[in-house]
Amino acid sequence: MARMLAAGSSMMSSCSQKLGAGLWLVLLGLSAAAVPAWTKPDSLKEVTDANWDKILAGEWMIEFYAPWCPACQQLQPVWKDFADWGDDMGINVAKVDVTEQPGLSGRFIITSLPTIYHCKDGVFRRYQGPRTKDDFLAFVDEQKWKTLEPISSWFGPSSFLMNLMSALFKLSMFIRRCHNYMTDSLGIPVWGSYVIFGLVTLFLGLALGLLLVFIADFVFPSRRFSPDYHQKYRNIPTIPLPDEGQEADGEEEDDEDYDGWRRRPGPAEMKPPYADDAVRKRAVGNRQEEEEEDT
Repeated sequence: MARMLAAGSSMMSSCSQKLGAGLWLVLLGLSAAAVPAWTKPDSLKEVTDANWDKILAGEWMIEFYAPWCPACQQLQPVWKDFADWGDDMGINVAKVDVTEQPGLSGRFIITSLPTIYHCKDGVFRRYQGPRTKDDFLAFVDEQKWKTLEPISSWFGPSSFLMNLMSALFKLSMFIRRCHNYMTDSLGIPVWGSYVIFGLVTLFLGLALGLLLVFIADFVFPSRRFSPDYHQKYRNIPTIPLPDEGQEADGEEEDDEDYDGWRRRPGPAEMKPPYADDAVRKRAVGNRQEEEEEDT
C-alpha cells in the first residue's frame, strides 16, 4: 500500500512538472505573438488630412496607396518590413489611403499608385527607384535622396495652390458620395442625380454672381450716388442754342458758300496769272504797229 502511494505521488509530481512546463511555453508563445501585434501599428504610421502637417518636421518616407490597387497590395509586405527598421534608422515610415484621404491626394497631386515621397524637414522629393526593402534602406542610409530634385515651393503640399487643390479634391469626393447616396440609398436614377446637381450648380452660380455684384458695388460705389456728383455737373455753364431764324440764315449762307464753291473753275479751266498780261501786251504792240504804218 505504501508503495502504491509512493508511486502515485511520484506520478503526480511528474505530471505537475510537465503541466507547468507546458503552461510556461504557452504563455511564452502568447507573449511573443502579442508583442509584434502591439508594435506594428507604431512602426507603420498613418497620415490623414487632420494630422498631415506633422510630416513637415523630421525625416519621413510616405506611401500613397489604394486598397483595390494590385501593385499596392504587392508592396504592402515590403513596406511593413521597411517600417520595422524605421526606428533603428531614425526615420518615420507612413502610409496614406487615398480613398479615405482625398485632400492629401490632391495636395500631393497623386496620379499613379503606389506613389512614394521622401520628406526631410519640409522638403519633399519623389522616390522613383526599385521597390524592395534593401533599396529603401539604402536610399535612406546612403542619403541617395540628395541626388533628387526637390519639389518646387509653388507645388509643395503647404503652398496656397495645393491648399486649393486639396479643397477641390475634397469637394469632388463629397459630390461623389452624395451621388452614390442618391442612386443607391434613395433609388434616384442617374439622370435624376445629374439634373439635381445641375440645378444646384446653376443656383449657386447665380447666388455667387449676385454676391460678387453686391461686394463690387459696396467696395467701388457708382459716382452717380456720390453727394457731390449733381453739384459738380450743376455748376457747368450751359451753351445757348441758336434760334430758328439764325439757324435758317446760317443754312442759307452755307448754301451760298457751297454754290460759290461749286461755281469756281477747276484746275484745268484756270488760266495762269500771266496770261492776261501777255495778251494785253501783244494787243498794245499790234496797235502801235498799225499806227506807225498809217503815219
